[in-house]
Amino acid sequence: MASADLRDELKCSTCLDLYKEPISLKCGHNFCRDCLVTVLDTKEGSEDYSCPECKEQYTEHPLLEINGKLCNTMDQFRSAHQEKKEVSCTYCDPPVPASKTCLHCEASYCEKHLSSHSKAVHHLLIEPMASFEDRKCPTHQEILKYYCTEDNACICMSCWVAGEHRGHRVEVLDKASEKKFSDAMEKLNLEKQGTEVKIQKLENYRTVVKGQAADFTKGIGELFIDIRKHLDDVEKRVLTEVSRQEEQISKSVSDLIRQLEIQKDNLSKKINENLDLHKSKDPLTLLKKELICDNIIHDDLVSDLHINGCFDNVLILQTLHRGLLDFADSMMEMKKKRRFFEMKKSNILLDIKTASNYIIISKDLQSASGSNEPESRPDAKERFTCQQVLSTRSFSSGRHYWEVDVSAAKEWLIGVTSHSMERKTEGAESYIGYNDKSWGLTQRTGLIATHKNSVIRLDSNSPIKTVGIYLDYNGRRLSFYELCNPIRLLHTFTNTFKEPLYAAFHVFSNTSIRVIN
Repeated sequence: MASADLRDELKCSTCLDLYKEPISLKCGHNFCRDCLVTVLDTKEGSEDYSCPECKEQYTEHPLLEINGKLCNTMDQFRSAHQEKKEVSCTYCDPPVPASKTCLHCEASYCEKHLSSHSKAVHHLLIEPMASFEDRKCPTHQEILKYYCTEDNACICMSCWVAGEHRGHRVEVLDKASEKKFSDAMEKLNLEKQGTEVKIQKLENYRTVVKGQAADFTKGIGELFIDIRKHLDDVEKRVLTEVSRQEEQISKSVSDLIRQLEIQKDNLSKKINENLDLHKSKDPLTLLKKELICDNIIHDDLVSDLHINGCFDNVLILQTLHRGLLDFADSMMEMKKKRRFFEMKKSNILLDIKTASNYIIISKDLQSASGSNEPESRPDAKERFTCQQVLSTRSFSSGRHYWEVDVSAAKEWLIGVTSHSMERKTEGAESYIGYNDKSWGLTQRTGLIATHKNSVIRLDSNSPIKTVGIYLDYNGRRLSFYELCNPIRLLHTFTNTFKEPLYAAFHVFSNTSIRVIN
């Protein structure tokens, strides 16, 4: 049902047949090219062109452009719905479906006539076919029986004996096809084996990475257990000191309160005695009696309370500070215990002897700014002509890490290079990353990692402010990181380094970069 509906959709409304070279008009209706040309030709000269279906008017002759998409759809439909023509037996009347076709006899046979057909080897039987045109030589109209191995072509006997393939090495089609099949299968099997080897290597690599991740996860877990234990010890010492002071002060205050309670009771007694004297209403007795009005609370008691009962937060902070210092010292031992190497920054200083005269170097040798006015520095073989500068120190082994602040540069190029990189030309061969002596990361029209003739475009959603560079010389690794939250790996180069490497910086005009030490 769906196929019938689709067939109706693919019919021209003019000829009611499937589209042939379909043309689309602006109104959206489609027609066979010949059908539309015929209709429009009748309007020629009247300038009254219209769609044959919806009658939409056109002031000019419509542009006849083939609808490529509809053409493809038509080809697919015809291919999918192409009706097979039944091949009939050559010798039956009325026609009977054939079961085999003989290429030698150029005839088709039903089961009855096939039984009496020649059993000779050169009579090749195939599935029934109606036409032999694609199996005949276009020059001699003979059945193609041989394969020319020199020209890789199927040929007939005349081609081999007297034609353009005379004297060539040929094979019968069966042998040639089997050989081609065997060669193809051998090649495919070799490619399959190679693919299987690659898959196995990737599986092994995945297993190795999984093991590394598990070991690292275990080590990190154990490290943080140690960290929490040490921090718990520091917390315990600090809180113990807080509790000790609180308890000591509380006891001291309690002792003073007891003393004051005793004094309070004594005062109450004296007050009552005075009240009794006053109740006697004998002025003479009251005047002769010495009233108790001494100041019983002594100043030294209040002073003792202030001196002995003060909460000593300085002592607590000293305990906390000392505990954290001890913790920081122990961190190194904890990392060594868990086999984590220290990510300590390398001390990178800029070498003014290598700096282009169009780069201004700060006094602390950590910042570089691009300038349009040249500096008056003496020429030297180490100095770059283009706006670049190297570090004072080089790395020929071990692991090294440094950070570069590029927030003040809309355009920047940083990386590493060997000492032998070209310095006296303005060409690309002297730029960081554009030769086989250096590796670079640049931000200009986009973020790009470069080495030699390789240019790799990287994803970057926002301007990068700080770049971390990690060099494992012996491990053949150079990695660039964006120091954001979270930290993001930008790119890693893997290469065997054969020369000492320097940190390298290209500083564009009116920009500046800074090494963070």
